[in-house]
Amino acid sequence: MRHLLGGLAAAAMLAVTPVMADTTLRITLQLPLKSHLGQNLLMFKEEVEAKSDMKIEIYDSAQLYRDNEVPQAVGAGEIEMGVASLTRYVGEIPAVDIFYMPFVLNTEEKVRAAVAPDSPVRGPIDDAIRDTGSHVLWWQAYGGSVLLSKGEPLRGPEDMAGKKARVFGKWLGEWVNVLGGAPTLISGSEQFLAYQRGTVDIGMTGVSGVVSRKLWEVMDTITAVNNADIEFIVVINEDVWEGLSDEQRNILTTAARNAETSVRDYMSEFEANAFKEAEANGMTVHFPTDEEIAAWREASAPVIEAWLAESGELGQQLLDAAESF
Repeated sequence: MRHLLGGLAAAAMLAVTPVMADTTLRITLQLPLKSHLGQNLLMFKEEVEAKSDMKIEIYDSAQLYRDNEVPQAVGAGEIEMGVASLTRYVGEIPAVDIFYMPFVLNTEEKVRAAVAPDSPVRGPIDDAIRDTGSHVLWWQAYGGSVLLSKGEPLRGPEDMAGKKARVFGKWLGEWVNVLGGAPTLISGSEQFLAYQRGTVDIGMTGVSGVVSRKLWEVMDTITAVNNADIEFIVVINEDVWEGLSDEQRNILTTAARNAETSVRDYMSEFEANAFKEAEANGMTVHFPTDEEIAAWREASAPVIEAWLAESGELGQQLLDAAESF
């Protein structure tokens, strides 16, 4: 009986404590491995495996989980790690959409200040995500939002009125609504056909998406309005994280910081080149004037007011911090 009880106790311990003898960490990614986020994961994998006995397995192209399933899957421990767009946490943490508040974080300098580790914007978000069962390892830059159109750029909020616009998030949809447009939720992979068929009049994406999807074949004008900043995060299950040794956590943290610096620097250079490539393929690129941005910002104010009502004290805290940059 003593041996039986001892065996049951050992089994119980194994059930709640991650086994780290031969540590394998699986990461789910909805984008292809050839994407810049996939290549960033490969950089992380190579550094971790070179400096430890840990193994990193990357499952790209949503083989295991779709983007909207990642927060639950990682938080519940169904998989060790995952990459998700930050806005996927908006259901539990409405304040994360500070990055989608129109024209709040609309320059690279402001975004870099906001996403710096332990910044007054990022720090509280990372803490809130930890309460969902996940530990944030690093943030992956995806660039600012641009608007796509045919014939003419969008020079002001009045150009959105009465138009159907592709969106990829709740508050981006609310922004289009406030400006008198009709938001339509369309996935990234479905954009090309939507523009080709005229399902929407206006596109919304990152300039990287214009290049990777060759959207110049179906749209001819970019307005670099930068109304929102698109961020992805790499998370690890909190129990798995706590079950690692101090040495393993240090190795993962260092590799994550290196990957984060690399992907943000890459995106800054890539965006500049992407605008040039779009122009080389026949697109017109319009960078709004200060007066045009002021008009966009003024018309967008009701979106921020509605978001603050929903995001509460944390939302106000993040907005105050963002506006201090």
